[in-house]
Amino acid sequence: MKHILHLKSSIQGKESYSIKLGNAIVEKVQDKYPGSTLEELNLVDMDIPHLNPTVLRTFFIPGDQLTEEEKESIRLSDEMVKQLLAADIVVIGAPLINFTIPTVLKAWIDHITRAGITFGYGENGPVGKVTGKKVYVAMSSGGVYSQGPGKANDFVAPYLKAFLGFLGMTDLTVFRAEGLKVPEVKEHAMEKAIHSIKVD
Repeated sequence: MKHILHLKSSIQGKESYSIKLGNAIVEKVQDKYPGSTLEELNLVDMDIPHLNPTVLRTFFIPGDQLTEEEKESIRLSDEMVKQLLAADIVVIGAPLINFTIPTVLKAWIDHITRAGITFGYGENGPVGKVTGKKVYVAMSSGGVYSQGPGKANDFVAPYLKAFLGFLGMTDLTVFRAEGLKVPEVKEHAMEKAIHSIKVD
């Protein structure tokens, strides 16, 4: 039995392809691991604030030295870190917007990037502390970015692989629903994406 954390970052709601693809991934995981628990976070609905100077400074204060006001300022960050660390499998909905990830997903990443908690520093440099997890990315895009001329403008998959890997999540697989606005491709794009899903 696994604990699945499903992050949704699309502003398209029920029409979102990344959410549909993410749901399909979750279903495949649940089929493979019956009885698994699921926690869903709609990052858009959560209205996660971008980091500000006060919160960033508080990240570096030892827990036993925090004032009640400082504890409250990082309460959401602490909760999101707790949710991430409790998960065995993380499914991340990541629609490509202007060549990169949605700002709400970047805000989540900023809040779960905590020195001494989700990463640290060793003799040879940074060490990720969020280990032992499987990550699936449900990526959607109007164009084709896995190959051809669009590949150079894909700052979703490479970024997530690099940064989540920095935090220790190196076992990451990207499934793509792409060409969703391309004639002669869009008609079968979602079907092709769902058919591509294989879970470990």
